[in-house]
Parts: sequence; structure tokens; C-alpha cells
Amino acid sequence: MTDTISLEKPWWRSLNRYHWFVFAMASLAWLFDCLDQQLFIVARNSAMKALHPVGTDPSVLKAAGGMATMWFVIGWAVGGLVFGAVGDRIGRARTLAVTVLIYSVFTGLSAFAKSPAMFDFFRFLTGLGVGGVFGLSVALVADALPDAARPHALGLLQALSAVGNVMAGSIAITVGWLETWKIAPGSAWSWMFLIGALPAFLCVFIQLRLKEPEKWVKAREAGKLTGVKFGSYTALLGDRRWRGRAVVGMILCIAGVVGLWGIGFFSPELVGDVLGRALREENVPKEQIPGRTLMWMGTNMIIQNLGAFAGMLVFTKYAARFGRKAVFAAGYVCAMLATLLFFRFFNDRSDLWMSGVMGFFQLALFAGFAIYLPELFPTSLRSTGTSFCYNVGRFIAASGPFTLGKLQAVLGEKAMAALPATADAAMKTEAKLQAFRDAASWMSLIFLVGLIALPFAPETKGRPLPEE
Repeated sequence: MTDTISLEKPWWRSLNRYHWFVFAMASLAWLFDCLDQQLFIVARNSAMKALHPVGTDPSVLKAAGGMATMWFVIGWAVGGLVFGAVGDRIGRARTLAVTVLIYSVFTGLSAFAKSPAMFDFFRFLTGLGVGGVFGLSVALVADALPDAARPHALGLLQALSAVGNVMAGSIAITVGWLETWKIAPGSAWSWMFLIGALPAFLCVFIQLRLKEPEKWVKAREAGKLTGVKFGSYTALLGDRRWRGRAVVGMILCIAGVVGLWGIGFFSPELVGDVLGRALREENVPKEQIPGRTLMWMGTNMIIQNLGAFAGMLVFTKYAARFGRKAVFAAGYVCAMLATLLFFRFFNDRSDLWMSGVMGFFQLALFAGFAIYLPELFPTSLRSTGTSFCYNVGRFIAASGPFTLGKLQAVLGEKAMAALPATADAAMKTEAKLQAFRDAASWMSLIFLVGLIALPFAPETKGRPLPEE
């Protein structure tokens, strides 16, 4: 019913001024969250070079970057599970402000890391805050906005995350340009973390004006009388109704999250290697190569996320028209094919369009998560269930960078062994790059795991949010 109504009347016309305020605050929290995520991704390689001894083998630096990503994603998973439950118990709005404060502070502190271990520690703590934001934001919007607007608003909230990603790319380009002549070579990564911390920190003070959704307040009062447990994992996993939905949602998210964080967000490494080689062949001064490479990595990120923005809007439109399950099925298959296309064939600046295609399909799935997950659970478990699905998969996703690194190392050893004894440094570098391509290509099959859950997933199109 709600989807039909929303197609007859533009969804935004059902929103009043306070609805827009709630939507804006939830969207900004997630937007700046994604800004900080992407700054980490684009700065990761430079940070590893700065925090390791000069001359460290590139494969060791990639493994260290994978380790930092692993700790970040583990923190994300832990924070999501903890703050998702807290949001159902004490309120989405106040918990959201706490999580934004956490990730903004520790993003800033990441700039002052003096060793890989310290950097990993700050990334773990940043992840705690980052992990809580998604479930809280979508639960807040789902509970506060009218049903007719809900799926469209949630899809747009997720699409706006791409704006944060584009901002991160723009920051990378600007700081990379400054590194070519103004700031110390190799210091761009720390400046990016400092810049990324500021907008989120300021956002906290505005979010303190948010009120808890009336739907949640009423349900919480009624729950005190009837004994309904809010934010309880026992209630989520002990009740047959919600347990099955939690498992289905978790599998859907595992495929998307591992695919994005274990593979898709390692595109800067491929871009950096390929374009760094091109810059050396063009005889660009050695001291300018890091800054210029960073500029191209930022450009890649912008293209990837412009594609993501379009993909999430398209997913939202077709999910409202044709149902969630059918669009998910098409999305997983296309995400796998687009990832294969990028990692097999990206080889020059003229191929940057492939990043946009990959971003379109990989990130489109996340609009589906924003729309679908809160539709699976009642008010008492909406933030908990959404965070469970979205973040339990991150424990598995945390192994993605590690698996990618190990697979790359194994394939790299085989490639090096196959080289002739007369192989020069350029041939060895190319062999290692090909091993990275092969590893990412094999791992792209993870997207097909999402198809396994779809036969068991309920179709929620046109149905009201479930209640106890």
C-alpha cells in the first residue's frame, strides 16, 4: 500500500519541516561517516609507507594496509552490534550523536599515529563509532517519517553517502596537489584525517536538537507495561519470527559488505600501481609522483562514487516498483560482473570509467540494505536487527582484506616462480600486479552468496513495518 501511494504522490510532499530536519541529520551523520571511511581508503597506502621503514616491500605494505582495514572493520562490527542495541533501549537520536562524536575524534587522532600498531588501534576505535551510525540512522528515519516516504527517503539517505565519498575524493585531490609543492612529501595522509574529522565533530552539536521518534517513545512506554524487551539479542535470536529474518538479512549483507570492503575498496591500490607506473614512464619527477598518484586516486574515487550515487537511486526506484527481492537478485549478479571487469581490464587513465560502473552496482546493493533491513523488524528491535544484519557480516568482511592479501601472496609467488631468470624489476612488478588482479577476480564471486538467501527472504514491498 505505501509503495503504491508513494507512486501516486511524490513522497517528499508528505514531509513537514521537522521530518526534513530528521532526514538531514541522519543523512549527514551517515554522509560524514562515509567521508571518513573513504579518506581512510585513499590514505591507507600513503599511511603505510610513512609508518614503515623506507624501502619496505610493496607487498608488505599492502598486507599492512589489509591489517589496518581488518581492525577498522572489526571495530565497525563491534560498534554496530553494541550501539544498535543501545539505540533501541535508550533512543536512536542520542545514541547517534555519541557514535558520530566517537568516529570524528578518532579519525582526527589517526593523523597522529607514530606506528602501524597505533594506527590500527585508532582505526579500531574509529570503527566503533562508524559501526553504530548506519543502523541508528535508518531506524531513526524509518520510525520518524511517514510510511509513504520511508523507502524513498532511506534510499536517498544511502545515496547521499556517495556525496561524502566524493568529498573524500576532492579532499584527496586537493591535498595531493598541495603535496606536490606546498606540504611535506608523504604527509598528505595525516592532513586528510584531520580535515575529515572536523565536519562530523561540528555535526554533533546540531544533532543534540533531535527528538526521539514518537513511534519509538510510545512503543517504549507500552513495552514497559507488557514486558517487551527493547534492544535484546535474546529477543531477536530467540523468537522464531525475527531469527529467520535476521539470518537472511545477515547473508544478504555479508555478500555486499565483503564484496565492497574485501575487494571494491581496494581499487585505489590498483589505480595507484597502474598510474604510478604511467607517471614514471612519463618521466615525472620522482618527488612529485606520490602527490600526483594521490590526485588520480582521488579522481578514481569521485568517478566510483558518482556511479554509486546513480546506482543507489536506480535501485531505490526499481525496488519500489518491482519489489526488493528481484532487484537484489539482479544487483548481486551485476556487482560480480562489474568487479571482474574492473580488476581484469583496468590498465590506464582512460579506463577510469570502469570505476564508475563498479561503483554503480556494488553500492546500489547498499541502498537495498537501507530500505529492506528496517522493514524486517519491529520497533523494539529495529535498530538492533538492522545493525545485526549489517554488522555481523563485518566480522567475516574483516577477513576479506587479509584473504585478499594472502591470496595475492600465493598467486604472486607462483607468478614470480614462472618468470625467467633474466626477468628485470619491471617484469617482477608486473607479475605482482597481475597476482593482485587475479586475487580480486576470484574473490568477486562472493557477491553470488547473496543469491542463496533470496529464496528465504520475505518480500516487504507495500507492507507496513512489522510490530510485536
